[in-house]
Amino acid sequence: MGVLAAERIKLTSTRSPWWCSAVVVVLGIGLAVLIALVTNADSTGDSGEGPPLLTPSVAVSGVAGFGVMVLMIMAALTVTSEYRFGVIRSSFLAVPNRSKVVLSKTALVGIYSAVLTGVLALIAFILAKLITGDDAPGLVLDGNWRAIYSVPIYAFLCVMLAIGVGVLVRQSAAAISLIVLWSLLLENLLGAFGSFGRTVKPFLPFQNANRFLSVEEYAGNWHWGVWGSLVYFAVFVAIVFAGALVVVNRRDA
Repeated sequence: MGVLAAERIKLTSTRSPWWCSAVVVVLGIGLAVLIALVTNADSTGDSGEGPPLLTPSVAVSGVAGFGVMVLMIMAALTVTSEYRFGVIRSSFLAVPNRSKVVLSKTALVGIYSAVLTGVLALIAFILAKLITGDDAPGLVLDGNWRAIYSVPIYAFLCVMLAIGVGVLVRQSAAAISLIVLWSLLLENLLGAFGSFGRTVKPFLPFQNANRFLSVEEYAGNWHWGVWGSLVYFAVFVAIVFAGALVVVNRRDA
């Protein structure tokens, strides 16, 4: 409990977590409202065949996409900033069990991120529904609850991954670059190479995570179900995080 209290003080006494949280709120809610307003303005669609498709997954995409990315950056900085300023050495001197420090930080930031994104996902859906009304017949939760509860699960796993990467590389620029390029660019590029991309795509971790987040049919030759995709992503995160725990106990602070 003492380690958790120390990590809570670190998290709440610095400005970056508050700024990051504000950015997540603005992106998550703002994008949902913007998409709903566009749907209302173009209720007949570009082809005159009906309203643009708006589903729960699209409504919460600001939270699950940009919002979680900001939280991943924040999580990585909670580690790399301590290495940069030497604060991590004091933590390891006070708590010789280094794994306990990393696990406490992960639990605190991960639970906070999960709660924040879960609440924002529900608010984003409600606002989008209130704005669009009957103009978005696909915006219903009956059979689509996974679009809401998948977001906090994804956020927790992403925070866990970001902290693991931060522990491994120790530098803020390297950790942020790896997180952003990996999830937004590298996997999309690999999946774009014709037959090779179609073969590799089912084994890319963030592609599996995106499949779990989406209530629509996700393109690809998948070898397992939607929940299998979540398990695949979780196992990948666990491997990276376990590697970080091994390295942090073997390497000098």
